Amino acid sequence: MTEKISCFLTFTNKKDTLQLITQLKESQIPCEIFVLVKSNVEIEGAEPLLFNDLYSTSTMVEIGRRSTGKYSILFLQENKVELGQYSIERMVQIAENTNAAMLYADYVEQKDGKQSQHPLIDYQLGSLRDDFNFGPVQLFRTDVLTKFITEISAQWVHAGYYALRLLASRMGDVVRIPEMLFSMEESDIRLSGEKQFDYVKATARERQIEMEQACTNHLKEIDAFLEPEFKEINFPNDFQVEATVVVPVFNRSKTIHDAVNSVLSQKTDFKFNLIVVDNHSTDGTTDILRKYDDERLIHHIPNRNDLGIGGCWNEALFHGKCGRFIVQLDSDDLYLDENTLQIIVNKFYEEKCAMVIGAYQMCNFDLEEIPPGIIDHREWTPENGPNNALRINGLGAPRAFYTPILRDIRVPNTSYGEDYALGLPISREWKIGRIYDPIYRCRRWEGNSDAALDIAKQNAHNFYKDSLRTFELKARIALNKRKLNIEK
Repeated sequence: MTEKISCFLTFTNKKDTLQLITQLKESQIPCEIFVLVKSNVEIEGAEPLLFNDLYSTSTMVEIGRRSTGKYSILFLQENKVELGQYSIERMVQIAENTNAAMLYADYVEQKDGKQSQHPLIDYQLGSLRDDFNFGPVQLFRTDVLTKFITEISAQWVHAGYYALRLLASRMGDVVRIPEMLFSMEESDIRLSGEKQFDYVKATARERQIEMEQACTNHLKEIDAFLEPEFKEINFPNDFQVEATVVVPVFNRSKTIHDAVNSVLSQKTDFKFNLIVVDNHSTDGTTDILRKYDDERLIHHIPNRNDLGIGGCWNEALFHGKCGRFIVQLDSDDLYLDENTLQIIVNKFYEEKCAMVIGAYQMCNFDLEEIPPGIIDHREWTPENGPNNALRINGLGAPRAFYTPILRDIRVPNTSYGEDYALGLPISREWKIGRIYDPIYRCRRWEGNSDAALDIAKQNAHNFYKDSLRTFELKARIALNKRKLNIEK
């Protein structure tokens, strides 16, 4: 292909930007090059393009207006990026072969003076997370940018690029090239456990609102949007106890005592019990549990040896002594005070809901509050919560369920995302009650399973949740088709 392409680079510093321009000009494909800048800067070999907010609607529109080639390549990262061998030629070649609406590629990451490969994950219908990692460079068919100009009217400051890539997914395939085509310097060296709560910071609220709006528009376009219409539940009187707290545990001798005591100290006007599913612990956890002399505590060791956290939940869920409501407590964590269980059960009856989700306080091992403090997931609203649930990566804690409905669904036998796998289908048909005051303490310490994940594990987690969203989107699209046929 000899037709020119349009390239848009974010200005980093003069040296690194000029180096990237030189690399582009050495490509065998003619490039028209624009540099996105916040103030007028003369850059040899490129045309400056002023912007106020990099990912805004207005910036994406301006990029679309300046794009004259068949393809447009965006370098929107504000870090140093370098081209791999024939990387531009490779992207265009695959674009020609696939007619993809958007392409992205794996890359080499430079961090702390070290170089390592950074594979990405394949895009799918459920890849609606606004933090999906497309790497440092993306290629769009220019007709996607042209349509964006006429189709997107909302003047978003943060969600313009997000809306653009959602539009691309509606216009064709979004293709990952599993080759290391670029390299990028990574300036954010925090561990995975530190990054995962960025979206709940107070400073991110405006951004979250915009992302919700863009995602909601997308769901309407693909016929996956849900109107708030829920089945009502009347709770029958056929359980021996009102509530069962379930604590799956494996090797938590440092924290299990606190978790169990926080349950047994609950004050309620109903009967409750606690099922601790001890997944064959080897560190003394089992001995600690055997020392308790309280008929409310059921210490259950499964016969199976292939259970994740979800499988342990199923052991409690189908136990003969499981109550009407089944309530979560992780073995690292505690209830905030003696009223948590009563508050949760009251919410079920107040709203006749199938699931209740609370708010929690982040704390260290010594139960001292740490940033970001209280996490209340206020992005869940009664009007749009079930739709916005498809964009965010979690629904909150603690979680509680109406036992008969959960028994119908069952819990996936995984150790990650099993709660999200339940919240999505429940929200499709039943109301989820929300408690926005903190009732739970979430401990963050080096023993957490997600404290420091490598890239392979992060990718596996993200791909799994994207898959859950794909399953749910297909179910919602089918549900809307059935409703439409009934109306006809």
